[in-house]
Amino acid sequence: MARPKLKYRPDGTFHILQFTDMHIKDGFEAEKDVQTLALMQHMIADQQPDLIVLTGDVISSYDVEDQEGTFRRAIAGVVQSGIPFAVIYGNHDSEKGITRQQLNGILAECASNMSEDGPEDIHGIGNYILTIEGSAAEADAALLYFFDSGDYAPDPIEGYGWIHPDQVHWYCTESGKSIQKNGRTLPALAFFHIPIPEYEQACQQGTVTGIKGEDVCCPKLNSGLFTAMLEMGDVMGTFAGHDHDNDYVGDLYGIQLCYGRVTGYNTYGKLERGARIITLQEDKRSFETRVELEKKLEVL
Repeated sequence: MARPKLKYRPDGTFHILQFTDMHIKDGFEAEKDVQTLALMQHMIADQQPDLIVLTGDVISSYDVEDQEGTFRRAIAGVVQSGIPFAVIYGNHDSEKGITRQQLNGILAECASNMSEDGPEDIHGIGNYILTIEGSAAEADAALLYFFDSGDYAPDPIEGYGWIHPDQVHWYCTESGKSIQKNGRTLPALAFFHIPIPEYEQACQQGTVTGIKGEDVCCPKLNSGLFTAMLEMGDVMGTFAGHDHDNDYVGDLYGIQLCYGRVTGYNTYGKLERGARIITLQEDKRSFETRVELEKKLEVL
């Protein structure tokens, strides 16, 4: 099935709507899942983005018996919108009863799906690249990198998984290929679920705007992705989820390290539920981003 093309609008903008940590459980406090899915439908209808990105923990697989059915329910509104969408997985999506490959198999049935398994010879399922074409031509104008940040670290390390060196090498290789093909460094963004250690470093050394309501739950090991992005010079910003009480944007050495806003009601967190909006401008090495909260419907 051919993927839809992503393209800048005639006005030179490209709009991304990021949902994260939906934690759909299907049957466990079902009313909260209904709230989550309604929020998503309202946001999609209101924002009409060019791309929807789900940055992991779409479902809480350990809390349901029918993981496939729950996942289908979780993405139903996104699929019905017909808007191109991309998915990466978190530590809870394939924790029990279903694999990332099986989840991607469900996505492959959807005409608007942009997700891929990615290379078989590196860690993870869901390492892939999407290209945004220019508004007036089919030439590449921007890149979106997607990484599988894993789930849990093995003993004795403990804590959360990390983006492995072979994934970092894959990124560097693909970035280099793009520079060679296009004769220039295209502006790029990167998406993953578990924040990299530099999200904490940005709080100590950089500048931060937004809310930091909990510790950064990053891996204990640093595999060098941020350094690679600095050296390649294409990634302007990264977008993660995982930490439900963080929604800040940290600036570290010129790269914006951004959290999405937690979307799911059926999980922990004090922040009001919502999504993150990202707007790219054609031919500019910059982007705008903001948190959008659910609009409360008036009861008549």
